[in-house]
Amino acid sequence: MLICDVDGVLTDGRLWISDDGKWRRFFHVKDGVGMKLLQEAGYEVGVISGGKSDDVIQRMSFLNIKHFYLEVADKTIPFLEILKNTGLQTDEIAFIGDEIFDIPILEKVGFAATVPNAVAKVKKAAHYVTKVEGGYGAVREIVDLILDHGAHSSKGKKGSRSKSERGAQL
Repeated sequence: MLICDVDGVLTDGRLWISDDGKWRRFFHVKDGVGMKLLQEAGYEVGVISGGKSDDVIQRMSFLNIKHFYLEVADKTIPFLEILKNTGLQTDEIAFIGDEIFDIPILEKVGFAATVPNAVAKVKKAAHYVTKVEGGYGAVREIVDLILDHGAHSSKGKKGSRSKSERGAQL
């Protein structure tokens, strides 16, 4: 399973206010295609974000993201709910985040990824830093690694490799 943060990962972290007073972001098509490819390959995909806005809701709805949590101050709470709802173990999860709020999950998962523009503490907690910045296809880069190197069953569960083996391989 892949779980993503939104701002700084699925977007480049910049926000603007539209004429109607709503926050807006740019999402990259490559990331959306990658998330769909993972779903088609039998993997679960989730999103956990501290913010909430219509553009994020609309994008996640379009991508049919089932495990979708907004306005979350403590991301561990929805993370544990995802584990309960999917029956997956922590080492069967890949997570990509870029801010200090993401560190508790990065430290728990089997494959922890971040983006080059992440804060230093997040880079230290991650197994892998993408070559592409957040909002420009970083999630697609992780998806391609998972599809190229991650073993999975029809339920999207990963193989039994250890956390250090998976981090080294990906």
